[in-house]
Order: sequence, then C-alpha cells, then structure tokens
Amino acid sequence: MTYIAKPKISHPSLPRNELGLTTRDYEGAVSTLCAGCGHDSVTAAIIQAVFELDIEPHMLAKMSGIGCSSKTPAYFASQAHGFNSVHGRMPSVTTGANAANRELTYLGISGDGDSLSIGVGQFVHAIRRNLNMTYMIENNGVYGLTKGQFSASADIGSLPKKGLPNQQEPIDPASMALSLGATYIARSFSGDKEQLVPLIKGAILHSGFSLVDVIFPCVTFNDHEGSTKSYAHTREHYNHVINIDYIQPSEEIKASYKEGEAMPIHLHGGDTIVLRKVDREYDPTSRADAFKYLRDRFNAGEITTGLLYVNEERAEMHELMQNSDTPLSRLPYEGLHPGNAELRKIQGRYR
Repeated sequence: MTYIAKPKISHPSLPRNELGLTTRDYEGAVSTLCAGCGHDSVTAAIIQAVFELDIEPHMLAKMSGIGCSSKTPAYFASQAHGFNSVHGRMPSVTTGANAANRELTYLGISGDGDSLSIGVGQFVHAIRRNLNMTYMIENNGVYGLTKGQFSASADIGSLPKKGLPNQQEPIDPASMALSLGATYIARSFSGDKEQLVPLIKGAILHSGFSLVDVIFPCVTFNDHEGSTKSYAHTREHYNHVINIDYIQPSEEIKASYKEGEAMPIHLHGGDTIVLRKVDREYDPTSRADAFKYLRDRFNAGEITTGLLYVNEERAEMHELMQNSDTPLSRLPYEGLHPGNAELRKIQGRYR
C-alpha cells in the first residue's frame, strides 16, 4: 500500500524555505504503519530537518535495509533517490553509492534488528571508514515485521507478548559507535521532536559518519497481556471465521523535558523507561567522558539522550582514500581507466 500518494494539496500559508518549497514537498506516500508508531514520528522529524536545511529533494539519497524501519523512506522525499537493500546490507550499498557520487546527501534508515543483528558487521565497518552519511537507527527492541521477537537491543528482563523474559545483555549502538571511533553520536526519543530535529540537522551537516539512535515503543507488540482489547483476548473469547490482525489505534507518545532532567516515559504496554537529557555542562567532545556518562546512566536505569559525542577533526572516507573531488559517476572514461602502464606501476608497489 506504500504506493498510494498523498493528495497534492497544501495550505497557501505554509512556510517556505530558501528553495521556495514547503514541508509538503518533502513528504512521500501515505504511511501504512500502525497508528501511533514511532516510525511515523521519526519521518515527521526527518521531513522538518531536510526542509529547514534547504536540501533539494533530488540531492538526497534514502538508503534502507529490511524491517518496519526500512519502510520509512517511502514516506518522505518522494523525489529523492532511494535504495532498499537486503537485510543488514544497507551500509555496504551506501558505501558504494557514496564512492560513486559524493555530492548526494546520504540518509540511511535502519532498525535495531537490521543493524545490531544480521547487519552488525556492516554497521561496524561503515563507522571504521567514517563514511559520510547520516545513519538513523529506529530502535524499539523488537522485530515488528515477524511478530515481536526480541532484538539485540532489548533490555534484560524485558517481557514479550508471549514467552520468557529476555536474559541476554543488550547491545547499545551509541556505546558501540563510541568505541569504534564514530565522529557524531546522538540519541533521542521519537516523541521529542524539539530535540530530535536539531540532532538530525547536526548529523546531516557533519562531515563523516553520524549516528542518531532513536528510542520508541512498538504499539503492536508492547500491548499488555491483561488488556481486553489485546489480540490474544479477542481471539480467545470471540468466534471468528478468519484471523485478521487489527492494530488498536494508539496515541503518539510525546516527551518534553529540560536539559539535565530525567523523564519517565510510560509505554503503551504498561512498561516505563526513563530518559535523561544531557545538560549544558556536558562535553560531547570528550570520548572518555562520554563512555563514563553513558555507563553511569545505564547503571542508574536511564537512557541518555542528546548529542553524546562529536569529533570534527577526523577525516571522512573520501579524504582518507584521497579520492577525486569530482564524483566517480561524472569522471570520463580516461579518468576511470588509467591504462596498462599506470596499472603496472600500481601493481609494482605490491611486488
């Protein structure tokens, strides 16, 4: 259903950016995700960020893998380039696209399953290359497309709809990225648009690998077992001729809290998480301090949000490889094929 386009109707008083475009010009197809899903909140934040940055839609490349998160690119910037790769391979496809055309703005959308399980190796090496891209992880702790199994980011003790609590240590993408040398690391909550939009803008403007980890609940697989409107209760107590999944509409969970404050977020299923926004005195340029702060807050049962770490000095992939300033996709044949004599010189260096 993601092929259904939104009606091209916009209010004449909508603000316009430097390109003369409104936020409507950065929208995509009608979302088919569950009502209240955090993915749609992230989509709205992305639309606002690229609108405010005056990015021409055709100069944006939307990259994704597999999962609910990877449906997100269909819902914004319909005039942008896009590539939906196989499960976990989005970083490698983005590396190739970036190597061929460095002029585009690369925005990768992934999930905790796509990036921290099958795609964790791809994620690691994109960071090592300091690939010039914004890498967004839409992190809800479950595999939403395959009925809510735990992902690698699920906390110990997390309860599924059915089955046993999670007993395995979670992978924290922010801490992992910090240990691997990522040069821009941020985390936010999908319902805190006031914080999320500036973090996305900062990530896009940063030269090098930028990680934005976005925490949010899954409205479908966080519903509590005792609810009389849950799927299990309905199927047990009502006669039916066919099983049809119905997603109970839920309200978007929003968060607004000041720098340095902690705020409990009550999820749809009855669980609670605690977000802690970094304060003004926090130094995002100290890698050692970032490690300690993240670990201290984790031990206190809190999830840290805000700009966690930034390094503006490390060279990005094209600088490290001394690539041509002209995108490879626009080089003439002679520039891409130096000839046998030059190739023999290159081979001679390794003999």
